[in-house]
Amino acid sequence: MADEMIFHVKPSFAASARVNASRFGVMTNHAMQNPDPYWLEQARRLDWFRFPELAGNGSFDGDVRTSWFSDGTLNASVNCLDRHLAENGGRTALIWQGEVEDAVRHVTFRALHEEVCRLANVLKGLGVERGDRVATYLPMVVEGVVAMLACARIGAVHVVMFAGFSASGVAGRLRDCGAKLLITADEGRRGGKRIPLKTITDQALLELDGASGGSPLHTVLVVSVTGADVPMQAGRDHDYAALVAAANPNCEPEIMQAEDPLMILYTSGSTGAPKGVLHTTGGYLLWASLTQEIVFDHRAGDVFWCTADLGWVTGHSYVVYGPLTNGGTTFLFEGTPSWPEPGRWWRLIDKHQVNCFYTAPTAIRALMREAPASLSDTSRASLRVLGSVGEPINAEAWLWYSQAVGGGRCPVVDTWWQTETGGIMIAPLPGAVAQKPGSATLPLPGICPVLVNDKGIPQHGESEGHLCIDRPWPGQARTIWGDHARFVQTYFSTYPGLYFSGDGARRDADGYYWITGRVDDVINVSGHRIGSAEVEAAFGTHDKVAESAVVGIPHDVKGQALAAFVVLKTGGEDADAGLEAELARHVGQELGRYAAPDLVILASELPKTRSGKIMRRILRKIATGEHDQLGDVSTLADPSVVQALVERMKR
Repeated sequence: MADEMIFHVKPSFAASARVNASRFGVMTNHAMQNPDPYWLEQARRLDWFRFPELAGNGSFDGDVRTSWFSDGTLNASVNCLDRHLAENGGRTALIWQGEVEDAVRHVTFRALHEEVCRLANVLKGLGVERGDRVATYLPMVVEGVVAMLACARIGAVHVVMFAGFSASGVAGRLRDCGAKLLITADEGRRGGKRIPLKTITDQALLELDGASGGSPLHTVLVVSVTGADVPMQAGRDHDYAALVAAANPNCEPEIMQAEDPLMILYTSGSTGAPKGVLHTTGGYLLWASLTQEIVFDHRAGDVFWCTADLGWVTGHSYVVYGPLTNGGTTFLFEGTPSWPEPGRWWRLIDKHQVNCFYTAPTAIRALMREAPASLSDTSRASLRVLGSVGEPINAEAWLWYSQAVGGGRCPVVDTWWQTETGGIMIAPLPGAVAQKPGSATLPLPGICPVLVNDKGIPQHGESEGHLCIDRPWPGQARTIWGDHARFVQTYFSTYPGLYFSGDGARRDADGYYWITGRVDDVINVSGHRIGSAEVEAAFGTHDKVAESAVVGIPHDVKGQALAAFVVLKTGGEDADAGLEAELARHVGQELGRYAAPDLVILASELPKTRSGKIMRRILRKIATGEHDQLGDVSTLADPSVVQALVERMKR
């Protein structure tokens, strides 16, 4: 059994670790018994204009209004940059590696500080003020990091959008947050292909302009990534490089309250509309800094590579804010793990002497298929800690990652957290906690998980249930942008007084947590949380679709894949050849290729109860070929629908 396999911390690692077993116990007890003094002690890791006297305030009851360090003032960009200039200004803050092997940039803290100040002055000159929203739609380039920190410097709220979103996805997010300015690129590169980001941006802005009520967005800055000739609309579009080069390299930082908004991040939910999760400055920054240090045993001079896109929360916390606040070197890679040949990641680890490597189980499983050839000509000797994020990792992938990639010498930190939590919540501190393949292990100090059953009753000891958190922590989201009622309804109404993560988990006899997956209608595909309602809404925009139902099915690389059952307006029996593929492409165009279903099944009807509820449990069984495990179908309005779908799957 996987939970019987225990990998103990090597004494040599524990001896020099940031947190060993003894300190982990002290921190955990202190955080539980004396939370305010504990968190104020942790707050000293940041530079403040005014150090706070208040720690946390609020609870998960009622209207769920929480705050952290609310009487303190600081600036996030100062903590990422200015604090390092006197002693380490010449240290490399960021290494950028392009798809082309010789395309490399090493950016020092001093140089990054100057470029951030220049862009901050550009933004102010274009009318961006404190509290305004600035959106980015960029590939993995240095300018993406600069834009985030420039917004933080002047008190603007950054809204970083994944470069895989479609025009409609971009337009919807711009509309929801009311962005005043957008930073995009001529094109992006991905696996040897060019992604027409400016073209997609123009389509999004046409859609935005056509919406009722108009839009406050009046300016677009365009970064030249590939040098492509793209149309520029006079008065609206501006060349990023020209404006930044002409700007003043000094910009005084805004003094921000700890509870001032820092960013909005969009994440899928169980309804069709993405949620704009809002994080504030002080608590989020502390949590990113603390967790990056203790979970990855951060040491001065570390090169830290988190493979996440900047458009996701992992990119925010563990590409930008965590590593830079701690004075580390963060690594950005423009390309993909297996282009132009398998094993590119391993060669880059050797080339850039990466010490900590943090990626998703989907990538790990895909790279397993290329082994051992992809590993044979690399040493990876610089690696000290390996990490996993985004979805539960299976024991087989964990073991391969540990032994084949890490050579059996590197602890593997399997981390559980979410966009809404701001940073890692459950993970094995590598110098303190023994690892079990497939288990996220133990909560970090100050985090109080609870497993409850369907009735909300806490389960004790060795048990299984819905994973909740029973007290606030600094990194948590404060609200959903423009819709606090939705925030309360989504996360705190299912089990009053608790934050409900939407995940299921089991706790073993050692108190270790094993994440079992989503218990709502959010599907985790390659670490991307995709709401089934969002995909179904995209199907509904196709002129031939009457109705659809989307479920998650197991996938040996992605973890989960999307399977869609689609009812056509004219019935599903006489569909044109190739319509399934057309419908999958349509969803990819509406939402982004990451959301395109792997499987589309045309149906004449969907299995529903007499009250009209779609029986997704049955659809999952049909999609995975478990036709003999459908269970009781007698409650359906028309049980024959199930047999018709089974027969269709067998064709």
